[in-house]
Amino acid sequence: MPNELNMPTFKKHEKMTTDQLFEQIQQKKTFLCVGLDTDIKRIPAHLLNTPDPIFAFNKAIIDATSPFCIAFKPNVAFYECHGAEGWISLQKTVRYIRENYPDQFIIADAKRGDIGNTSSMYAHTFFDSMDFDAVTLAPYMGKDSIAPFLLYPNKFVILLALTSNPSAKDFQTVTTATGESLFELVLRTASTWTNDKQMMFVVGATQAKLLAHIRTIIPEHFLLIPGIGTQGGDLNEVCSFGLNKTCGLIVNSSRAIIYADSSTLFAEGAANAAQSVQIQMQQQLKIKHLI
Repeated sequence: MPNELNMPTFKKHEKMTTDQLFEQIQQKKTFLCVGLDTDIKRIPAHLLNTPDPIFAFNKAIIDATSPFCIAFKPNVAFYECHGAEGWISLQKTVRYIRENYPDQFIIADAKRGDIGNTSSMYAHTFFDSMDFDAVTLAPYMGKDSIAPFLLYPNKFVILLALTSNPSAKDFQTVTTATGESLFELVLRTASTWTNDKQMMFVVGATQAKLLAHIRTIIPEHFLLIPGIGTQGGDLNEVCSFGLNKTCGLIVNSSRAIIYADSSTLFAEGAANAAQSVQIQMQQQLKIKHLI
């Protein structure tokens, strides 16, 4: 298909394994993921005159925060709402990280969940066309909806298990016929579909007190933990219950970092916010003798 929109093309990078991810955590003394939930309405005004304000904002945030994080997580909704131009901004963002910060783990926060050819096309979109390392998925439709993503042995699926939002209790904590909560059933069942080298789970930071129990079900898997910062999750509590022998946590902060400052010094503000979290993470890694 002709590249009529001048979409960026990619030179595929080498696989990032969980061992390499842990090495990055140890080297940088952080397990922070910076969420790129880039809202055009919150971008500093002086960037609106640039050819691609979303990418200009992302580029500055990435440069400023990369020393303090091991992952970036663009939230796809903030890009696809702008149509083709938004997808171009997203692809430029991923390409920029790949070319300038190749050791960063890149997560597509897409929360897809479908079956058959549709699922295969989603996998192709995020893993082939855009070269993300991982994608968030809703497991509600079962193994059929996840299997096409597992055909990519050098990529990761991150399944929604127990989220931070108040309505999570509508389904996720409901008791099933087996006597366990639905999120427990998701963890136990999905973890049989592949190993912890290819699958991670989302557990919200506001659910930190359940992390100790979750670790009895999936002791080795990495967990993506959103919800610190603006959503009120407590990092120390998350670490107390969730850290394992290889860290096992990727803790995301979005708005509290990228919108820490709305002036022309926004990138400096983001760097300061990210460094503050990194310092806390370094302390927790030392407490657990992981660095």
